[in-house]
Amino acid sequence: HALFTTTHLMNHALGLISLEAMDAGRVWFLWVWRSLLGTVVLYGALAAHMALTFVALYQRRHFRMRFWEALQIALGLLILPFLIPHIIGTRLAHLWFEMVDSYTLMTLFYWEIRPELWMLQSLLLTIVWLHGCIGLHGWLRLKSWYPRTIPLGCVLAVLLPVLALLGFMQAGQEVSRLAQQSGWLQQTLEAAKAPSPSQIAALERVQNNLMMALAACIGLTLIARAARSVYERRHQTFRITYADGQDIRAMVGLTVLEASRRARIPHVAVCGGRGRCSTCRVRVLYGFDALPDSSAEERRVLQRVGAPPDVRLACQLQPTSDVSVAILLPASIQASEVSVHSDYAAGQEREIAVLFADLRRFTQITEHKLPYDVVFLLNRYFEVIGSAIERAGGIANQFTGDGVMALFGVNTGSAEGCRQALVAAREMVQGLAQLSEALDAELEAPLRMGIGIHCGPTVVGRMGRGVALYLTAVGDTVHVASRLQELTKDYRCQMVISESVAERAGVDVTACPRHELTVRNRQEPIVIRTIDDIDMLL
Repeated sequence: HALFTTTHLMNHALGLISLEAMDAGRVWFLWVWRSLLGTVVLYGALAAHMALTFVALYQRRHFRMRFWEALQIALGLLILPFLIPHIIGTRLAHLWFEMVDSYTLMTLFYWEIRPELWMLQSLLLTIVWLHGCIGLHGWLRLKSWYPRTIPLGCVLAVLLPVLALLGFMQAGQEVSRLAQQSGWLQQTLEAAKAPSPSQIAALERVQNNLMMALAACIGLTLIARAARSVYERRHQTFRITYADGQDIRAMVGLTVLEASRRARIPHVAVCGGRGRCSTCRVRVLYGFDALPDSSAEERRVLQRVGAPPDVRLACQLQPTSDVSVAILLPASIQASEVSVHSDYAAGQEREIAVLFADLRRFTQITEHKLPYDVVFLLNRYFEVIGSAIERAGGIANQFTGDGVMALFGVNTGSAEGCRQALVAAREMVQGLAQLSEALDAELEAPLRMGIGIHCGPTVVGRMGRGVALYLTAVGDTVHVASRLQELTKDYRCQMVISESVAERAGVDVTACPRHELTVRNRQEPIVIRTIDDIDMLL
């Protein structure tokens, strides 16, 4: 439908040139869409679209939804009442009476014979286009590449219908001028084999019957909804207990998402509850064994984000008995944040390696530099460090002053994370040496850094607020890694790592000085190794 509407609007826009240009473009338009394949595809899609609309109307357990969801449903229901007269006046009249379907005839009909209809035709164009744009946006907004195309998409979404309406109006004015010529109106109607009054009456009867059938379908759907609601109220309900203490009862057949929204409990679903994203997911705290099995589509989405077994999609989960859940994502989450999230974004304890790095003598280096030079130097430094971390497979999640914190093994485990951290450390030192050479004329001494690496259990998740919301880690492991980085100043070395990092990475550090570090809240000291040359490890 999006392709059909786009080509139709482009044909309308040719009216800015002339009526002849519109009719010339319509030859190609009809060649595509009135071919056997085009007809089957177009009307098959229309029938499927309307059937899905009625199914969605029946399946929806409530009408509490976001504005754009409600608007899309309302526009979808409005399309057919506006579209039926248009289809009958063009396609059906062409099939029954061999009417020549041309833009000249249609424009004449809308502007001179039935001028009250051109506003309805313009309204139909707007409804169809807006409905399609909302649908495409809802489908594509979860794609990682989509945000980059939004500016161009918005331009096309506004420009195309505006050009089409202007072309339609320009063609209407041209027809109005031609209609003033003696005999032109009669000749045009005869050449187009315009339907006679009796034929028009037959078309109107078909139109009325289709309108009544449409109204009956909507009425039967609403009656079926009401009957189902009465039946379910008289039979089975279940209780949902939320992690924050809220407690509601819902009818069997409702999904957890529908129950939440019906009870006005904030529960995000970026895709509108269609199972296309994972933003509505919940962790089941109680009653997991009694839940119905997840569908293949739900499992596919959860596997994509690495969700553990006790996590389900609220929009797909239909409990039949009491259940307790924790909503994992905040109600304010945006679509741009969906595709990059794994389940640890909601908070999990993981064994990872944490690296801290700090630029030595930064205050003395920048003391006599202009602010622009300081920013330039830091950006070059962070580019070198960040690139080394990313190439090694880590996540550079904090740049503070002249320091950086990076996480390794979030997805791969601590052993691989420790190896990645040591590789990143070596590339960071090498990259800093190259940067020093490039900036030799501006530096009094080569740039040096201190690096600390430790591994252990941490709590990993997205923390912060608004634009400052990012993936990070907290816990004792993070504090120890930061402390090791500080110790590079005391030991006057390039890097300090805990011995557990060396063991998990499988590197020999027996030649490196060994020390014991006493850490608050730990009974046993941590064994550390001081390293003057990272290249000797790898």
